Amino acid sequence: MSLPLEGIKIIDFTGVQAGPSCTQLLAWFGADVLKVERPGVGDVTRNQLRDIPDADALYFTMLNSNKKSLELNTKTPEGKEIMEKLIRDADVLVENFAPGAMDRMGFGWERLQELNPRLIFGSVKGFGENSRYSDLKVYENVAQCAGGGASTTGFWDGPPLVSGAALGDSNSGMHLAIGILTAIIDREKTGRGQKVTVSMQDCVLNLTRVKLRDQQRLERVGYLEEYPQYPHGTFTDVVPRGGNAGGGGQPGWVLKCKGWESDPNAYIYFTLQEQNWARTCEAIGKPQWADDPEYATTKARQSHIFEIFGYIEEWLSDKTKYEAVDILRKYDIPCAPVMNMKEIANDPDLRESGTIVEVPHKKRGSYLTVGSPIKFSGFKPEIVGSPLLGEHTDGVLRSLGYTEEQIAQLHEHKVV
Repeated sequence: MSLPLEGIKIIDFTGVQAGPSCTQLLAWFGADVLKVERPGVGDVTRNQLRDIPDADALYFTMLNSNKKSLELNTKTPEGKEIMEKLIRDADVLVENFAPGAMDRMGFGWERLQELNPRLIFGSVKGFGENSRYSDLKVYENVAQCAGGGASTTGFWDGPPLVSGAALGDSNSGMHLAIGILTAIIDREKTGRGQKVTVSMQDCVLNLTRVKLRDQQRLERVGYLEEYPQYPHGTFTDVVPRGGNAGGGGQPGWVLKCKGWESDPNAYIYFTLQEQNWARTCEAIGKPQWADDPEYATTKARQSHIFEIFGYIEEWLSDKTKYEAVDILRKYDIPCAPVMNMKEIANDPDLRESGTIVEVPHKKRGSYLTVGSPIKFSGFKPEIVGSPLLGEHTDGVLRSLGYTEEQIAQLHEHKVV
């Protein structure tokens, strides 16, 4: 099956998560992604949080499927020469080194343009180039805090919290992938490559835009009516943490189900949808609330919100989270079970759709990983195992015109 990005050559000069998640997505869709790694060391995540001695860690395998691996010491003259040959033949180069590293390596944007004017240069940094923090090294949780995610996550009487979702890393990688694909389309029109940059701070903010919305509303009216603090609590001049409130004008909360005493995930998320209030009342056995002026509108319900959720928890007390959802779905109530990672790993629907896939690996055996979250009618990406360190080195060198004798010498001199 032909894939849309077949023929697109990408040099993957990235490590850890933000950059690799971008290039992995492009590899899934057919791009030829060559991961350039330090000889004998490779991406740092190959060794981080290992569960099998001497085998690549899941941290690496789950971010580098469908790629090739080239070991290359770019600090040597021979390594720089090989890198220049790769750049001249590439469509895209992606990096997420510390600020200034590419320039110190001799491959800054100006030099890349000299080598290949059609090259698209994708770059992930923690902060924007003009930020006062542009020189800071950034990881996932740093980005979540800098982008506004942590200050608005958690409960009002507790500290800021970071999310378990990779809002800083993988989210930034997906934003960069969108930018690179856009630049490829632009190059078809203009013939020119360009630099595409994303900052992790910006990408986190892009996912917390509704909180920026709330900041402006708060400054104008002094309160936020959909937050649990309204109407009995107090507001300061900044958006507060709202616990598990819906945040979109439709109140919601995480509610206990049968078994919560021993199962920390025996909960559902339950939404009180304005246009579905009458059916919600019917579902939970409180039909009289449908027309009661104390409960009939979202605004009226807000002062009773925890009383309502408390009653619903009583109704849920003899139902598992799955039983509850099966009942509530018949009434068109927006809800879902709180699924733990073991349940997700074994979910038959996620496996059938290719969202969760099991792939073979030369040293690990088979392992579980995520598949493409984006689905297409014309093709289904095939997820294959991540490469061993340097697995494709000799083949890449041959494609660049190196003889077997020259390749042997490069190995001997630890260039590759």
